[in-house]
Amino acid sequence: MALTYGTDEWIRAYDELVKERAGGGPPYIMGTPEWVAQYEKMVQEDAEYKEAAKTWEGSVVIHILPKPEVGLIDEMYIFMDLWHGDCRFMRIVPKDAGEAGDFVITGEYDRWRAVMAKELDTVKGMMQGKLKLKGDLPTIVRAVKAASRLVDLSAATEPKFPDELSEEEIEKLRVFFREAKEEFGI
Repeated sequence: MALTYGTDEWIRAYDELVKERAGGGPPYIMGTPEWVAQYEKMVQEDAEYKEAAKTWEGSVVIHILPKPEVGLIDEMYIFMDLWHGDCRFMRIVPKDAGEAGDFVITGEYDRWRAVMAKELDTVKGMMQGKLKLKGDLPTIVRAVKAASRLVDLSAATEPKFPDELSEEEIEKLRVFFREAKEEFGI
């Protein structure tokens, strides 16, 4: 049975999972807790983001649809708690918590990969219907510099993408996500 999201027990166990998995150091696989933690740290330490986002308020959720053939067996919600240039936390969360974000941006894995490769602009992707937004688009558009910097930082993590993995690595990723769903509901 999964731990209850948001409890101290869940947070401690999730943080411990990140520590265990981050031991080998980058590059991390995009979408794993250790990659999210690396991304969080980069956002928290980035002066350019802090300046661009100083008027931003609200949570942003990256919602990645499943792509089982690359190991992403279920939809994924990466929750970013952003407040006036500060990233208070970033983590993978259960569906209910993800759907409760102020701004939820949904897309297929390939679209998010294109965003991180800087082949697809997030705001243009939303306007073109390649990414779906739950939330107020004009608010996102007003924060385009902050959104752009978040994308730059996601690319700066230099992740390994799941579709670049060997079959054996993909199977390990599937197993990890099955276990994470059982323990954390993610």
